[in-house]
Amino acid sequence: MLLYNTLTKTKEVFTPANPDQIGLYVCGPTVYDFAHIGNARPFTVFDVLARLLRHMYPSVCYVRNITDVDDKINAAALAKGESITDLTQRTTAAFHQDMEALGILPPDVEPRATHHIQEMIEMIQKLIEKGHAYESKGHVLFKVASFPDYGHLSRRNQDEMMAGARVEVAPYKQDPCDFVLWKPSDEQTPGWDSPWGFGRPGWHIECSAMSSRYLGAIFDIHGGGQDLTFPHHENELAQSRCAHGTPVFARYWMHNGYLTIHGDKMSKSLGNFFTVRDLLSHYSGEVIRFALLSTHYRQPMDWTQATLEQAQHGIDRLYTALKACGRPNNDKAEIDPKVMEALKDDLNVPLAISHLHELATTINKTTDESEQARLGGILRSSGALIGVLQQDAAAWFQKGVSGVTSQEIEAQILARQEARSRKDFAESDRIRDALLQQGIVLEDGSGGTTWRRE
Repeated sequence: MLLYNTLTKTKEVFTPANPDQIGLYVCGPTVYDFAHIGNARPFTVFDVLARLLRHMYPSVCYVRNITDVDDKINAAALAKGESITDLTQRTTAAFHQDMEALGILPPDVEPRATHHIQEMIEMIQKLIEKGHAYESKGHVLFKVASFPDYGHLSRRNQDEMMAGARVEVAPYKQDPCDFVLWKPSDEQTPGWDSPWGFGRPGWHIECSAMSSRYLGAIFDIHGGGQDLTFPHHENELAQSRCAHGTPVFARYWMHNGYLTIHGDKMSKSLGNFFTVRDLLSHYSGEVIRFALLSTHYRQPMDWTQATLEQAQHGIDRLYTALKACGRPNNDKAEIDPKVMEALKDDLNVPLAISHLHELATTINKTTDESEQARLGGILRSSGALIGVLQQDAAAWFQKGVSGVTSQEIEAQILARQEARSRKDFAESDRIRDALLQQGIVLEDGSGGTTWRRE
């Protein structure tokens, strides 16, 4: 398998440290609001990677954390008049629901930052003891100058790093590039007792502590969005190597490209973003997932209405082919070797999808039922590697966005007819409007009421 390694800027053969136990760490969500579609892209990409690794290797430990202590969380809780605990519990539950709707499997381990404060304190103490960190006015900072390799991951020079760090220039820093490992908390801010006083961890130390806790000081793959390369991943790499005294941290670094809206960078400040929850009210999770996978993970992706419509058409075509194959048997079918080769070439999912369409074309041209069933099994098994085509094909075309079936629609039409017969037009209108919100349009005619999907 070939993977593009951000650290070396080359596509490399993936050679795990231990083929019997693959370690994968992906930076998870900061839980202060609903996940937007840009947040969902890395989780979808690395869900495919985890599926592929599990198919190729006997054991995979996939760790994806929850950041539940952060200044964004503090600000959101204050703005909403909600306790931090209630906010993070609510938004974590919403995140899990949204990811499940997108067909994203849960990681093997999902550590919460607040459950690993002691590991963070211990790592910070190691850094101080080794001369890589220092305490100043209640803060503890990483001494960037103590790590000569700083900047190699992001390929930034000293001036670029200083420009990025100057946002946080403060009198307690020895150098503008030094970054916070621990900072003081007041009575209204979450905090823990530490050797440096009551305070809380910096963001970067959280992932270093949690990854080493579950995967060790050196592990195979670290993933995340391109926006995390600097400073987050650069800082993780520096403090982890310095704390553990290792020549490497993650052996392979993978980053997905930015997601834009009609060519503009997605931003909450600009208001040009869509939450996963919003999109799920109009499209099924599988269609959204298919859309997210339609562009190679390392490339930027422009999110438009056309993207979703093309994904809907594409997934419908594949399910149409499966529908022609009849009910799937329980035997585990082989995987199309072309699909496997595409995925093994740096997760080339768009190419894999094109091979799925080739299979669908072959199925549609085949008249032999047993051959159709065999090819249908291959299509379904191959789709499973990217997390699609696992629903019953006939049921796919009976479900609306919210999962309403044709039988449920017919029952609602009957209830509406009964309401109209007793001249309860308010109830009749309510049923019609409720179905419309689920993408079902009712049309009254001389032959009765028919329905169609919007």
